[in-house]
Parts: sequence; structure tokens; C-alpha cells
Amino acid sequence: MENFTYWNPTKLIFGSNQLEQLKTEIPQYGKKVLLVYGGGSIKRNGLYGRVVNYLEEINAEIFELSGVEPNPRISTVRKGVEICKKEGIEFILAVGGGSVIDCTKAIAAGVKYEGDPWDFVIKNAKVKEALPFGTVLTLAATGSEMNSGSVITNWELNEKRAWSSPAVFPKFSILEPENTYTVPRDQTVFGIVDIMSHVFEHYFHPEENTPFQDRMCESLLITVMEAAPKLLENLESYEHRSTILYCGTMALNGMLSMGFRGDWATHKIEHAVSAVYDIPHGGGLAILFPNWMKHNLKVKPERFKQLAFRVFGVNPEGKTDEEVGLEGIEKLREFWNSIGAPARLADYGIDDSKLEEMADKVMLEGEIGNFKKLTREDILAIYRASL
Repeated sequence: MENFTYWNPTKLIFGSNQLEQLKTEIPQYGKKVLLVYGGGSIKRNGLYGRVVNYLEEINAEIFELSGVEPNPRISTVRKGVEICKKEGIEFILAVGGGSVIDCTKAIAAGVKYEGDPWDFVIKNAKVKEALPFGTVLTLAATGSEMNSGSVITNWELNEKRAWSSPAVFPKFSILEPENTYTVPRDQTVFGIVDIMSHVFEHYFHPEENTPFQDRMCESLLITVMEAAPKLLENLESYEHRSTILYCGTMALNGMLSMGFRGDWATHKIEHAVSAVYDIPHGGGLAILFPNWMKHNLKVKPERFKQLAFRVFGVNPEGKTDEEVGLEGIEKLREFWNSIGAPARLADYGIDDSKLEEMADKVMLEGEIGNFKKLTREDILAIYRASL
């Protein structure tokens, strides 16, 4: 285990009928509020009206940026920055899922920067400060509601990049499980895959002596796998929506990864796919992660054996570590197949014509991965195995 300092300043407000707390949280930061949201589902389910009513009760001056994409684009970030600078916005409220929150983080940082916000996405500039913002979460998936990370796509360059800064932790995040009731089944599945993938990225790391962190990761995976099928039978189950929602936050708020750096290669490999083909992030992860696992099984087979035994219930008797690990990977694939996640790139009509291009994008910053450094040939092998 490495030395570490844990710091997370986001105030988490979780549970039924918590939205009214907007009236006490936002006035601490100002009256001019930019409301950021996606394609309009919050208007159809009534959440938009509730948010606006509470903002009006505190006499907020409301400005809006709608239409944030599922893979949020730098062009939309630039629009938000322009609105904030022109109107003197004092606070941003993101109402939506991880894409809306990621976009808001980039806007908040961009307002305090004189150049193009793409500069800090590609790490050509460092974020020094950001406009304060809060979130109202509508989708269990990315964990962006309680961390300092963001992923932004530059569609003109077909690049999708992850970046982070301590300046872009949300001031608060409101998580009402009821606000996820109307999330469609496929998006619910992609969120479940994303949550589990975040845990796998933590789990596969090079450090020794992380027994408590291992158990936390394993318990979260087991909890998600128990709740997911029940939720998919009843998409308006408060019990199971709240379980998945809470797991999504805990999977990526730093609690599971104290003392080590996770791998994160699979996320970068997927980012290149969705940068080129604009597929759902969770769908891409469902295809790629088991193949990353198979590709790296020999690196530390005892790690895969532990996961297979503790999480997937594989009987290790009379088998090598690699055999147990491989059986666990197959169990993961079976579980994701059972809830309706895609298994092949072909499920999205993706063939081998752009594998080289995608591999080049993955390698823009050099070798990737902390569990094992991957070369361009490794990445191509994982892509080919995923066709």
C-alpha cells in the first residue's frame, strides 16, 4: 500500500425528497444560476419544473444550457463558458447524468481561464480555479457527482479525453433515487456496467497489502450483481434504484482506491472507440473489459483467481490460478450478457477498418495501464479479440 491523503469536499445529499435543499445550498454562492441539462428527459419527468420552482423561490436569475450530449463535446463546453462570461454567472447547476456533470466541470473551469478549455482537457494548461457548481443526479453510472474527474470529446478531432482537477469537485450533489425511475432499461444496464468497470479498474493494481480495499471492491461488486437483476425486473423499485445509485457514487469517489493507483487502461481503450463511433460508454466497456482481463490474465493470475473465487463463486479445487481466473472472466461475461449488455463490437456494426486509428488515439499519451503497461500491439490485440 502506498502513502496517501484522502480529501473529498463534496457534500452528498442522498434520499427521497431532498431536492428542496437547493434552497439552502445555492444561496451560499450567488443568484445568477446557469442550469445545464441534456436532451429534455428532465422536462418530461417533471424534474425540470421542480428545480425551476425551487430556484424561483430563492429569487435566482436562471439561464440555461440544454442539449448536452451523451459523450459531452468541447463545442458545448465552449457555449457554456460563453454564457457564463457574458451573463456573469455565479453558480452552475448540473441536472442530469455523468455527461451533464462532466460538461459542467469543464465549463466551470473554462470560465476562469482565458484560453480554450480544450487546453486543460489535453493537459496543455492547469486548472487553477473554477466557478462553483452543484449537481442533481439522474443516472447511476459515472460517479462524477462526487469526484474531480471529467471526460470530454472533441468531435472535430475524434478525440475523447479524461482529465481532472481538485478545483472541480461539486460543492454538493443531490441524489434522489426517484429521479432515476425513468432511465430506460438499456441506459440502466450501461450504468451498471460502468459502475462495475470502475471497481475493476481499482481492483487491478500493482500494489501489495491492500486487503481492506480488496474487500470493499468485492462487496460493492457483489451488491451490484445482486441488485441489478431485481432492478431490471422493476425499474421503479426505490429499494434497488437507491442501492445502485449509492454504489455508483461509492465506486468512484476515492473511497475504494486509497493507497494505490488503479489500472484505467480499459477506459482509455473504450474512449477511443466512442470517440470514433459515438457508442454508449457502458456498452463499450461491456465489450472490452473481459477481453482486457483475458489479455492480462498471466500478469498476476492469483489476482484474477481471488476475484473469481470471492465475487463469482468459482470453485478453485484442482485448478490452476489461471484456470480459476479464466472461469471468473467467463462468469462476468455471462452476467453482463444476462442483463442485456453487448458482447462484441459487431453489436454496434463496428468492424476492423478503424482499429489502427483507434489504437493511435489510445497511444497519444504513450503507454497506458498501471496493472501492466500496454503497447500499441496489446491494444490492437484487445480490439481484435472484441470484434
